[in-house]
Amino acid sequence: MGDEESQPLLAEKDIKGRQRVISQDESPVYPGLGNGNVDGIPLVTCRVCQSMIDISGKKEQHVVKCSQCNEATPIRNAPPGRKYVRCPCNCLLICKASSLRIACPRPNCKRIINLAPTPAGPSGSNSLPSMPGMCRVSCGHCMQTFLFNTLNNSLARCPHCKKVSSVGREFARSRGIIFLILTATFLAIGIGVTAGTYTYASTHGGIYVVYVGAFLIALVLFIRSIYYLTMRISQNEGPM
Repeated sequence: MGDEESQPLLAEKDIKGRQRVISQDESPVYPGLGNGNVDGIPLVTCRVCQSMIDISGKKEQHVVKCSQCNEATPIRNAPPGRKYVRCPCNCLLICKASSLRIACPRPNCKRIINLAPTPAGPSGSNSLPSMPGMCRVSCGHCMQTFLFNTLNNSLARCPHCKKVSSVGREFARSRGIIFLILTATFLAIGIGVTAGTYTYASTHGGIYVVYVGAFLIALVLFIRSIYYLTMRISQNEGPM
């Protein structure tokens, strides 16, 4: 088989009894780009079980092994001309970038994995993946670093402390002002309706529901504006 190749990153076995499946290329997790650290210990997330893996002294390795599920997770680009592939059994393989078919070496799997052709690009298949707007952010609560796409017009939730903050002061400030304007609008509507229909309400008790509704909405909007105006601010440390 000229295009068939298999090379496990943690073990090598004989290849027999195969089954055809389709798989996707596996891109590496880059230490320092959003995985963060705890008490100064650099960590990355396992691609299989999502546990945190300590990579102290391992940053020069291409892959690290998870102590929970014993599967490999790539943390660096594959060597030139190679690529990572994750078998459905979770075995991480490395093969030629041009390979169209590889075999899983695990004795309880032994699948033949058919791969889609890798498109050629000016930067090659092993270049650092880039997403527009993706930046490193320092959490305003726990000061840990994580990745956030600033093109998403939303608040950021830190994966470490699970708390919400605004990336940059402008987003929270603008939202707070919008809710203050809405508060003033509903408050004015409530006051206007109350003043204009006060005598009418004395004989039609149902109009009091409108009064209560307008002032209640104004109160909720005011609380929301205070929430945004007093929100913690996370700092944008620049693009990844």
